[in-house]
Amino acid sequence: MNNELYKVFYWAAKTGSLTQAAKALYLTQPSVSHAIKQLEDSFGISLFFRNSKGVELTQEGATLYSYIEQSQILISLAEEKMAALKNLDSGELRIGGSDSLFKHYLLPYLEEFHSKHAGIRMHLNHGTTPEVISFLKEGRIDLGVVRMPIRDSQLDVRESIQLQDCFVAGAHYKELKGQILTLEMLQKHPIILFSRNSRARMAISELFQSYGYNLKPEIEVGSVDLLIEFARRGLGISYVTREFVSNELEDGSLFEIQLDVPLPPSHVGIMTMKNMPLSIAAKKFIELVR
Repeated sequence: MNNELYKVFYWAAKTGSLTQAAKALYLTQPSVSHAIKQLEDSFGISLFFRNSKGVELTQEGATLYSYIEQSQILISLAEEKMAALKNLDSGELRIGGSDSLFKHYLLPYLEEFHSKHAGIRMHLNHGTTPEVISFLKEGRIDLGVVRMPIRDSQLDVRESIQLQDCFVAGAHYKELKGQILTLEMLQKHPIILFSRNSRARMAISELFQSYGYNLKPEIEVGSVDLLIEFARRGLGISYVTREFVSNELEDGSLFEIQLDVPLPPSHVGIMTMKNMPLSIAAKKFIELVR
């Protein structure tokens, strides 16, 4: 109740007129007069006196106004900020994911989101799936884009797309093109894998173990771009996501190694914390990706 009384007091003091205050607040003039009387009665002092132009603050009223003015300005700024956040004119979007997913999967969505909501600042946190999970639980990101499966009771994961990993090689291994290799035959050639503890690395290692093999790469690299480039230059056979090398497969600088066993597909999901409200920007981005 006091907040409403202070608002009436603020506009009466600001305009110097009970009539103008009533117009600004969409009230009747008697309602404004009554509100000011209530406030004066609660303090036991007079806040205004009448003059030929309307009303003027008493000394005590001027002291109160110096405080109320600051609060009303802050409230107005807060309302403007909330409107800007609602309309996506300002705010931030914090996303976690791997370098490869940002570059090869998320980039078109990030570009479209930025073109629609240029006022939203984007913060991208790079890391492996375990690192992205930590970012999310620490509150450093709003959402993570990761390879599945994710089994964590604290997280909500929405599946979005399916990817297919494969082994690829360049012209140096052209004699393998068109052949169907066993896992044993494949391991006679240098294998290049991602060095970090990624889902893709774990999945292919588990597949080989299920057939009784221990997959040992000859070369380990720190990025998908290096996996692609090393294969192009003939340093070995790289394990990459097919969708990430579509251009190289199309122009012939790389070809896919055919195996006698199927490689399981992988899935990319959008991960958020359970029971934690998402920002409007994060909700809009998830809608865009889905």
